Amino acid sequence: MGMEIERKFTIKHLPENMDTYSRHIIEQAYLTTEPTIRVRREDDRYYMTYKGTGGGNTPLAHEEYNLPLTKQAYDTLSSKSDGHLIKKERVLIPYGKYTIELDIFGEPFADLIIAEVEFPSVDEAEDFTPPDWFDEDVTGRREYTNSYLSRADIRCGSERKR
Repeated sequence: MGMEIERKFTIKHLPENMDTYSRHIIEQAYLTTEPTIRVRREDDRYYMTYKGTGGGNTPLAHEEYNLPLTKQAYDTLSSKSDGHLIKKERVLIPYGKYTIELDIFGEPFADLIIAEVEFPSVDEAEDFTPPDWFDEDVTGRREYTNSYLSRADIRCGSERKR
């Protein structure tokens, strides 16, 4: 809880040995997007998250606070969202002293895969050298945030670069 420092990337291709990494099944719904308040199911755990600003002059950092929920509270709150329910499989890939969180999205965004890496400091985030299977750095680009995707008008196509 507190400050989250991360970078996000699109990928060129999936890494090798995908079946050897641990993973989580995630489902999340957004109650508001400004400020961001979401409810999430991660495997059999449920919680509400508040994400704010507060990263200073960098898009790498923002405030984040989590509150545990029961399944019943999650079900009630997620039914109150008016956007898309975001479904994804998160694959955890060790990379040096970091862990790459590779999010493979389900419908209606089944063609989207985003890699995120969290860091203990802004300096480490800025000094990070991504693996060669990473593509574009999309850190700070609104159209790659889950809150934006929850509100995306998928009937008219997508603004996201593929």
